[in-house]
Amino acid sequence: MSPIASEFLDATPVVRLVQLNEYSRRLQLATPVIAGIMFDGATGSCVDHVTEGMLLLAVQGGALFPDMPVYSVGSGSFGLALALACRRLGHPLTLVMSAAVEQDRRVMLRGMGADVVTTNPLYGRDGQLKEALRLTQETGGYFVDPFDNEYNVAFHKKVTGPMLLKGLGGKVDIVVIGVGTSGTLTGVGEYLKAWAGNPKIVAVEPHECSVLSGGFAGKHYIPGLGAGFIPGNYNPYIVDEIIRVPSLEAQRTASNLLLNEGIAAGVASGAVACAATQLAALPENAGKRIVALLPTRQEI
Repeated sequence: MSPIASEFLDATPVVRLVQLNEYSRRLQLATPVIAGIMFDGATGSCVDHVTEGMLLLAVQGGALFPDMPVYSVGSGSFGLALALACRRLGHPLTLVMSAAVEQDRRVMLRGMGADVVTTNPLYGRDGQLKEALRLTQETGGYFVDPFDNEYNVAFHKKVTGPMLLKGLGGKVDIVVIGVGTSGTLTGVGEYLKAWAGNPKIVAVEPHECSVLSGGFAGKHYIPGLGAGFIPGNYNPYIVDEIIRVPSLEAQRTASNLLLNEGIAAGVASGAVACAATQLAALPENAGKRIVALLPTRQEI
């Protein structure tokens, strides 16, 4: 019997590995896909562990002190996870977001302990960043930008990468990772390139918003991927291939994972699994170990 965990995050690993046997059999793949499930936490996305890990690493690095106010931008899953992490660690949090964000979302974030500051929607993310940085400077706080943060990458390099490699018994050939903030891609990719015999690292982005592969930023329906710009965390030198996945295909694959494997994968997870499926269908990849890191959960 497993020991009783003292905290929920301790009981939920950063990544759980599941071989998708039925899914792979039905699609007649040359090799079965292995799913790395990263959405067991409170928000249903891979950011639950990393937000608290980023703050703890910032404390170790001397950038964050006890009771220091924290500032960030956005109202998505990262904002939710950061609110929970700051509450647990005792840091006041202010989130800057567009005034177009739904009132219910703002009420939820305030209920989790965050102060909410809104900006004119016309100014976009740049306006939100400018306001958050102004508040940070005025109060002597700590600013968290998940898209450009050394501790985001460091967490995945120190925790996710080693946990993944240990779970795989040290053997992996191809790792498929969706690009949101790019912390997972760069941290895991750099670690595996150094310690796992240089496996192939494949980045996944929406077909409709393919800035990583030289395309245009556009509207898509894969929440958590495709920010429309190249994140500061992104390390192109460890990426061997970029696969574009259309939103509709990502949605279909997420549904297939639920129906065939009972995995309530979100659309971003569907996009990653779709890319991994393309690779696993190739005859030249028969017998290779292909891992798809699934970042988000579907609400059913």
